[in-house]
Formats: sequence, structure tokens, C-alpha cells
Amino acid sequence: MLKVGLTGGIGSGKSIIAEVFKVLGIPVFDADTAAKHIMQTDEQLISKIKAAFGEETYTGNKLNRKILADKVFNNAYQLEKLNALVHPASIQAGLDWADKQTAPYVIKEAALMFEAGSAFNLQYVIGVYAPKSLRIKRVMERSNMTRDEVLVRMSRQVDDKIKMRLCDFVIVNDEQQMILPQILSLHQQLLDKAKQHAAR
Repeated sequence: MLKVGLTGGIGSGKSIIAEVFKVLGIPVFDADTAAKHIMQTDEQLISKIKAAFGEETYTGNKLNRKILADKVFNNAYQLEKLNALVHPASIQAGLDWADKQTAPYVIKEAALMFEAGSAFNLQYVIGVYAPKSLRIKRVMERSNMTRDEVLVRMSRQVDDKIKMRLCDFVIVNDEQQMILPQILSLHQQLLDKAKQHAAR
């Protein structure tokens, strides 16, 4: 079975593209949702987060997202420290999940695929590209954020042009080109590659 990554900058539309792959019968692992779940359920990780950021980061057994966000999101060092704790657990959860699937290929959707180092466990990575101005507009509309807030989020991710060069395939989601033909063509390519992989 092929393990395929799906990544793109904030506002690129990778979640919409992931949904199309699901309709095509391809299992999709949402790394961001998994990370949130792990932070609530993995006792070892919870202990590490409490030790690094204080007992007040959890109220009872529930993560206090606001307290943790206040500690890390305007402090690059603290954010890196949090990611160093959460990313390995999330990567392992993705690998465990993939081992249980039976489709020709599976997709792991993650915003910070290269930043977290999870691309090394994948055979191919799909990038979703959209112009920066369009991405800013999308995020401002969907999340009720200011332009400056969106730019801060973007600054924490690898530059989109660099990210796309690291990918094996790129889907352009610029509202000018139709995305469905791009996805269907890529789906067929990945099915063919999965057959070749299985025949080895």
C-alpha cells in the first residue's frame, strides 16, 4: 500500500480536496484532528505537556486550549517545544492507522508535513497551491480573522513556493482551474503506482 501525503498552506483548500479523495474511496488521515485527540487522550503526552507548560494547561483531564495557546502562539520557541512533543505522537498514530487500511493507497492530510518531518514516512506528497492573496481572503472569511492574524499564521509555515517544490504532485486550487479533473487524473496515477508498488 502506498502512503501519500496531502499538504498546503493555510487557506489552500487541502481539506476540500481531501474530501474528494474520500468520495473516491481513499481513506484520509487528518493529522491536525488526530493531534488534538492525542493531546486529550495520550497519558504520556499529557504528562509531558503539563511538565513543559504547567499543570494549568489541563483542567481535570481536559486540555485548556486557551491557556496553552496563550503560552505558545506568540512565542516561537514555546511553539517549537510543543510541536516537538506532539508531532512524534501524531506521526506514529498516522502510521498505526495506515497499517490497518486495505485501500491501494491512503492519504495523510497535514498542514505541517515538511515542518514536522512526517514526509519521510510517505512514498509521495501532494501539494495544494493557491495564490497568497486568495488564501488570505479565504481564511479571513471562514475564520473571522484579521489580515495581520492570517499573516502571523502563514509565517509559521514553510513558504508555499518552497513547499510546492518539495511535493511530487501539485493541485492548483486558484478558482481559475477546475480541481476535479486534476484530482481524478492524480487518483488514476496513484492507483497505477500502487499496482507497481504491490508487484515488487
